[in-house]
Amino acid sequence: MEFNFGWEMLLLFFAAAALAGFIDSIAGGGGLIGIPVLLLSGLPPINALATNKVQGMAGSFTASMTMIKKGVVDFNKIWFAAFMSFIGATLGTICVHYIDVSVLDILVPIVLIMIGLYFLLVPNIGDVEKKPRMQEKLFNTTVVPGIGFYDGIFGPGTGSFFSLSNIALRGQQIITATGNAKVFNFASNIAAVVVFVVSGKVVWLVGGVMIIGQILGAYLGSLMVIKNGSKLIRPLVVVMCFLMVARYLYGKF
Repeated sequence: MEFNFGWEMLLLFFAAAALAGFIDSIAGGGGLIGIPVLLLSGLPPINALATNKVQGMAGSFTASMTMIKKGVVDFNKIWFAAFMSFIGATLGTICVHYIDVSVLDILVPIVLIMIGLYFLLVPNIGDVEKKPRMQEKLFNTTVVPGIGFYDGIFGPGTGSFFSLSNIALRGQQIITATGNAKVFNFASNIAAVVVFVVSGKVVWLVGGVMIIGQILGAYLGSLMVIKNGSKLIRPLVVVMCFLMVARYLYGKF
């Protein structure tokens, strides 16, 4: 199937991807922008999801590399966790074809609301590094692949889940937690992207334009995270969590 778009639509795809990459690198939820734009352009849902996943992975890669180069993330300390995120997502991508995920229709909005309220109501969350509540090895072999598994079978809110778990369970400062979450999210995205690419569902003209936009947006968003920290991250996480819930429920009713 061939898709033809004029330069006006390609410019819109670029702008949407840049905005999505900027927001996603700070708080997650960039799919709220990318997927609707792709669907409204006339792409079938499976092609829209595949193309969005590919361009989104470019953004998470850019955000991850920026955080690593700026010293926010020490990859030597988290490479195993990132690998476990990939393993979890791979298993999730396989299992989604064999299990009933309808229970997530109820669970995910509730969890997203809880995350939004937690960031809204808990004072000074992630302002300073605290003593971990879970050992690193246990966290890396249970929580991280568990969230990666969720990303493989469903996806919405994955970045928020990684960020909150880094703060609540590992006691990380909010900028470090956000940076690590980008790396984990990038790793979990790889499994789904491989499946979509192999199956030929990616619209590469659109995806290529959006990848450029994502790289620009994610880079600028990452710099904003490093510069402004919790003053920017906390309110945007709250807003994006509630927007994801609203968009999710809107699609169900």
